[in-house]
Amino acid sequence: MPDSSPAEANDSIVPASINVAIIGSGPSGFYAAAALFKSDAVTAHVDMFDRLPTPFGLVRGGVAPDHQKIKNVIRVYNKTADHERFRFFGNVMIGRDVAAAELAAHYHAVIYAVGNESDRRLGIPGEDLAGVHSATEFVGWYNGHPDFQDRTFALDQAKRIAVVGNGNVAMDVARVLAQDLDELGATDITDKALKALRMSTVEEITILGRRGVAQAAFSPKEIKEIGALERANLVVDPSEVALDEASSSWLEEHAPPSAKKNVEYLTEHSAQAPGEAGIDIVCRFLVSPTKCEGDGDGKLESVTIETNALYLDDRGTPRPRGTGETFDLSVDLIFKAVGYRGVPLEGVPFNDGWGTFPNTDGRLTEEEGGATVPGQYVVGWAKRGPSGLIGTNGPDSTATVSKLIEDATNGLFAERDADPEALIARLQTNGVTVSDFDDWLRLDAEEIRRGEAKGKVRDKFCSVDDMMTAICELRDS
Repeated sequence: MPDSSPAEANDSIVPASINVAIIGSGPSGFYAAAALFKSDAVTAHVDMFDRLPTPFGLVRGGVAPDHQKIKNVIRVYNKTADHERFRFFGNVMIGRDVAAAELAAHYHAVIYAVGNESDRRLGIPGEDLAGVHSATEFVGWYNGHPDFQDRTFALDQAKRIAVVGNGNVAMDVARVLAQDLDELGATDITDKALKALRMSTVEEITILGRRGVAQAAFSPKEIKEIGALERANLVVDPSEVALDEASSSWLEEHAPPSAKKNVEYLTEHSAQAPGEAGIDIVCRFLVSPTKCEGDGDGKLESVTIETNALYLDDRGTPRPRGTGETFDLSVDLIFKAVGYRGVPLEGVPFNDGWGTFPNTDGRLTEEEGGATVPGQYVVGWAKRGPSGLIGTNGPDSTATVSKLIEDATNGLFAERDADPEALIARLQTNGVTVSDFDDWLRLDAEEIRRGEAKGKVRDKFCSVDDMMTAICELRDS
């Protein structure tokens, strides 16, 4: 009898189909679903769950309203959602409506695509003073994310704002604060946020970067957008863009092209005469906040800042460290944009130090470097931390799904029963009002209709209750 090839041997134990639950409906979740559908090795049925009634995660709730073109990626996700083996279950929260253990019991595999829903702290005295906010809150607030609609930002009582960090989120915050209000009014920004921005008294926004100008985290496109604002002057002191020897050599020998473009643009800008717009956006480099000071009522008044110097690490990369020299900057508000952070899910391993789910190449583990949790996987920021752009999640999710498919073809799921319908029936029995993708399409059309009536791209529903009320009404219309 001839020997079977490894492929033929594996084919005999591949399930005819597998049921996969994806937790989270942001980019990484949709890319994971797309990768599963493209596979010839398995026939995957995908149920995607989200705690909100609406899909798309940070594309809906995080992309700045004046960056509408970026949101066009939703068209790609719509094609995935249109697949015959895809289902969406919104308004379902893990830990409240269904336990992680139940998911594992009812599906062959579970992929966690929950992103990073919180923010990193600075860890400095005075961080909890009134007037110190996270960029996560501010971005979610002006984008209509239900989690942040109860926040208030005293823009009408502030003249000086500091933004800590100079990555893409920091640049979004600074740009939205100084953007042309008529331009913003035509986007999907919330009416409440637009009203607050119209009442803003802000005159100066200082962007604080802990590294040097050559290592700035923003892209050339982002800093040029700041420089092009009609309501704002981009202010760069020549001393801020003067390169030390370490940065100069690194820039010439190792830096990416984007770093060189940033330095060239800011150097040219530093030689220009000050503009005459109403708001100054000041770029500072090699600075780190060390303490926030408040008045007698606990309201922010100033921030103490330490200057940094660069040194070369073992790989020859310039790194910042404090010099001990400090100065005080008077500010009325601070927005911290130093990174997002994951939050734990009940019953799922979590690395509290890193704010991620422990994993080995996307396979969930009991702890960092620990044993694999069979049939459970993680993608996106929950897997690797808050790094990369929206498109970065595509290869990341595909890499994790390749591990899932490898496990499937090696027989990991062959003896495992899956019964998703029993889980869905239990949700209904327990009175959980679930939204599906058709509900989202109707809600999407309604938001666009409401927006057109106001002369804007869309008018979002900003609370879960309002979303679900509208969904139920639209079902019956």
